[in-house]
Amino acid sequence: MPRRGCAEVGRLIVRRLISVPPVLLVVSFAVFLLLELVPGDPAVTLAGGASATPAQIARVRRQLHLNDPVLVQYWHWLWGVLHLNFGNSLATGLPVSTQLASRFPVTLSLVIAASVVAIVLGVPLGIASGLRPHGVIDGGARVISSVGVAMPNFWLAVILVSAFAVQVRLFPSSGFTQPTSSLGQWARDIVLPASALGIAVAAALARQLRGAIVDVMDAAYVRTAWAKGITRSGVMCGHVLKNAAMPAITVLGLQIGYLLGGAVIIEQIFSIPGLGTYMLQGITDHDLPVVQGVALLFVLFQMGMSLLVDISYGYLNPKVRVA
Repeated sequence: MPRRGCAEVGRLIVRRLISVPPVLLVVSFAVFLLLELVPGDPAVTLAGGASATPAQIARVRRQLHLNDPVLVQYWHWLWGVLHLNFGNSLATGLPVSTQLASRFPVTLSLVIAASVVAIVLGVPLGIASGLRPHGVIDGGARVISSVGVAMPNFWLAVILVSAFAVQVRLFPSSGFTQPTSSLGQWARDIVLPASALGIAVAAALARQLRGAIVDVMDAAYVRTAWAKGITRSGVMCGHVLKNAAMPAITVLGLQIGYLLGGAVIIEQIFSIPGLGTYMLQGITDHDLPVVQGVALLFVLFQMGMSLLVDISYGYLNPKVRVA
C-alpha cells in the first residue's frame, strides 16, 4: 500500500477508536441495568429467593450497593470494571474476573476453530457458485447454503454427536483439552462443536460471496480487464475477488460475534468449560455479577470485531478511508 494509503488507513483507525469510548459507556450502562430486570426485590432474588436468610440478603445489598441511588450503584460497578474487578460470584464467592480470564481462552479457541470451518467450507463454495451462476454447481451450492442457514446449531450439534460420536465413534461427544496440553487431542475434541457452530456461518458466507461475485463479474471495470487481455487468474484475483471480498468480510466479522453467542448453547451440549457454560450457570443461580461480566465481555468482543471489519474495509476500499 502506498504511503498516502497507509496514512488514510491510520486516520480511519483513529476515528474509529475515538468513537469507541462513548459506545462503551452506553453499553456498560445497559449491561448494568440488567439488575433492574430482576423481578421483585433484587437482593432477595439474588440471595436465593424465599429461602434467603437476612444475612445473605444484607451481603448482596452490600456487595451490589443496592441501598445507593442507581447512578451511584452504576459508578461503583463501572469503577470496578475499569480496574478489571467484576465483583465476586454470589454463588461461589470467587472473583468473576479470574473466571473470565481462565474461561475466555476456551471459548476463543472454539470461536477460532468455528471460523476456520466457516472459511474452509464457505469460501470455496461461494467462489464455485459465483463463477458459474445458474449452473449445476450453483444450484447445488444454493440448496446446501439454504439448508445450512436454516438449521439451528443446537439441532445440528445433536445430529453430529449421534452420527460421529455415538454411531461411528470417530470423535468424543463431550469434554475439552487445552491446546497447550495436547494440540492433537484439542483438535479432536473441537471438531464437532466447531462444525456445529461454523456450518451456519459457512452457509451465510457462501451466499454473500456468491452474490458479490456475480455482481462484480458484470461490472464495467471487469469487462475492461477482459478486453485488455489480462489473464483469467489476474482478473479473478486482482479485480473480482478483491472487490467481492468486502461484503463477505462484513458478514464474516458480524457472524463471528454470532459464534460467541452461539457458543453459550454449544458449550453446554459438549460440556466445554467456557464462557457460555459459565453464563448459563450464572443465569440458573441468579448470579448477577457473573451474567454482567460475561455479557460485557461478549459486547467488547463484538465491538472489536466491528473495528476489525472497518479497518479491513479501509484497506480494501480507498473510498472508505476518506469518507
